[in-house]
Amino acid sequence: MNLNPYLDVNPEVAAALAEGKPVVALESTIISHGMPYPQNVETALNVEKIIRENGAVPATIAIIGGRLKAGLTPEEIDYLGKSGRAVAKASRRDLAVLVSKGLDGATTVTTTMMIAAMAGICVFATGGIGGVHRGAETTMDISADLEELANTPVVVVCAGAKAILDLKLTLEYLETHGVPVIGYGTEELPAFYSRHSGLKVDYRLDTPDEIAKAFYVQQKLGMKGGMLVTNPIPEEYAMDDTIINKAIDEAIEEMNARGIHGKEATPFLLAKVKDLTGGDSLDSNIHLVYNNAMVASRIAKSFCAMK
Repeated sequence: MNLNPYLDVNPEVAAALAEGKPVVALESTIISHGMPYPQNVETALNVEKIIRENGAVPATIAIIGGRLKAGLTPEEIDYLGKSGRAVAKASRRDLAVLVSKGLDGATTVTTTMMIAAMAGICVFATGGIGGVHRGAETTMDISADLEELANTPVVVVCAGAKAILDLKLTLEYLETHGVPVIGYGTEELPAFYSRHSGLKVDYRLDTPDEIAKAFYVQQKLGMKGGMLVTNPIPEEYAMDDTIINKAIDEAIEEMNARGIHGKEATPFLLAKVKDLTGGDSLDSNIHLVYNNAMVASRIAKSFCAMK
C-alpha cells in the first residue's frame, strides 16, 4: 500500500487500512494556525477521541522533518501545537519544497486530501473548506481546496465553506468542476458558524449510509474527484447571523486596509472574528469540528462495509 517513498503511515492506521477498517483523516493547520497552545492540542486529541468513540481510527496528517505523515502520535501533535505558526502552512504548491528541504508543514484541506489519498484514506473531517474569497473577481483569490476536491477521491465532511468567503461563488466554482455538494440532513448550504446561508446544496442525503453509497457509486463509475458533505453546526453552538456577519465585514475591512492577502488571509480573518465575538466564534469552531468528526466516522464505517 505504501508506495510513496516520502510517506509514513502510522502503524495503527496502516493496520486498520489493511484490515478494511474505517479511517478518518484530519488536517493539522487547525493545530498550528487555528488556536493557541495548549487549547489546540486538547482540541486535536479530543477530535481523535470522538473518532475512536464512533468506531473509526483517526489519522491526523502533517509534514514533519520532510516526511508526509498519515497519522500522528500524541507527541507529534503536541510538537505541532507548541511550534504554532513557526510551522509552514502547507498547500499543494508548498509540498515539494518542504519535503525536499526536510521541513515541517501543517496541512490544509488540499494537502490533507492529497496525503490521505496517497495512504488509501477516503474520508476526511475538517471545520470548513477554503473557497472563493470576496472580491475574487479582481483579486483571483480562490482556494486550492476547490481544485483538489475536483481531482482527489476523498469525501470531505465540513460545516460548509468558511463564512468569510463568497459562498455563492464558491458553489458556482464547485459546480463548474463537477464536485457534488451534499447537505447532510439539509437542503441549505451551512455557513460555518451559522446553519443558514440562503443557498441550496446539490442534494440532501439524510444518513451516513446514503452518503457512503453515493461515493461508492461515484468511484465505481470511474469518476475522478471527491465529494463535499456539508454538515450544519449543532443548533446550540450556532451563532446569530447578524453578529457573525458584522464581525466578518469588520475583519475583511481591516484585512484590506492592512494589505493582507494569500495564505495569510484566512488565519487573520478567523483570529479577528474571534476577537470581535469575544471568543464565541472559536467555541463554535471547535464544536462544529467535533460534530464533523462524528459524522465522518459514521460515513467511513458505512463505506468500509460496502467494499
